[in-house]
Amino acid sequence: MTGEVTGIVLMGDPQVASIELEECGEPLVAVEDLLVSPVKEDGGPARLLLRASVVECLKEADCQLPDGVRLLFVEGWRPPDVQHSYFENYRESLRRDGIATEDEELYRLASRYVSPPSVAPHPSGAAVDLTLCTAEGEELDLGTRVNATPEESRGGIYTAATNISVEGRANRAILAAAMEQAGFVNYPTEWWHWSYGDRYWALTTGAPTAQYGPTTRTPGRT
Repeated sequence: MTGEVTGIVLMGDPQVASIELEECGEPLVAVEDLLVSPVKEDGGPARLLLRASVVECLKEADCQLPDGVRLLFVEGWRPPDVQHSYFENYRESLRRDGIATEDEELYRLASRYVSPPSVAPHPSGAAVDLTLCTAEGEELDLGTRVNATPEESRGGIYTAATNISVEGRANRAILAAAMEQAGFVNYPTEWWHWSYGDRYWALTTGAPTAQYGPTTRTPGRT
């Protein structure tokens, strides 16, 4: 596979789990006024949920984009049980395909693509998967499809990958500039994954604690 992970702190790294969490209790709210991709429609309306401050940061990022370019929202909050299923299924696929055999290495490699449930940003309502599109909703080229695997893309999903088109690299730079300006951090093994307030964000920015942990609370529930 092209572009194996080097110099990247993966979600499965103990450094991520060691970040202290001070849950702020901010509610999940629905994303509005953004274009939404049909990808992940099977997640239902819950995929449009994020912590309230994350939604505000996302709106700010959308405003930072050049004229005629918009964010295209794919997925936000993910139920913890779904995250667990995604992680276990992907880890077992790596074992089945002979990519790794030892449990420790399988855990590490799986965390390139699916975050371990204990530290995953999506169940915290802190992470968003997205891409770019035109004002009319036509998806732009960002090098690979959203949610491509490291294997099928030959490492092309890594944000700094060089085995993608010039246009794809340019559009990734546009996305990164807008998201970083709004306070988000990227998971470098997935160009589409950005988060705010979770453990990976805290580690990356040097914040003393994370403010969002996994939650099963949705609007209207206690």
